[in-house]
Amino acid sequence: LKVTASYRPHLFHSYRLPGLPRTNNDLEQFFGAARYHERRISGRKVASPSTVIRGQVRLVAAFGTRLYPPTGPDLQPRCLMAWHRLRAGLEVRHEARRQQLRFRRSPDQYLAALEDQLLKPPLPS
Repeated sequence: LKVTASYRPHLFHSYRLPGLPRTNNDLEQFFGAARYHERRISGRKVASPSTVIRGQVRLVAAFGTRLYPPTGPDLQPRCLMAWHRLRAGLEVRHEARRQQLRFRRSPDQYLAALEDQLLKPPLPS
């Protein structure tokens, strides 16, 4: 009881933030709606793999635009450096997916290229 009581102020943090879903059911409904719309848009039976790569951007954008449709000035990044960091993070995920695809298409060629990179002697100093 003592330990639980110490966590009490932070257990229901979501109730202090307006607009944040209150329970897991609300979150499940939110993600379910996002999957449903993704399937309707793409024509796929399952959600697209791009949700894994761009999920942090797409889901927030989908939720935000549903509540408040954006105007022109809203689309401009507020902090250009933060936007560049976000884009760089997305590019890292894209590159990882590209490497997976290259490996699936031609594992022998992919592994040979990796071996060449590993065995290439460093430039003299």
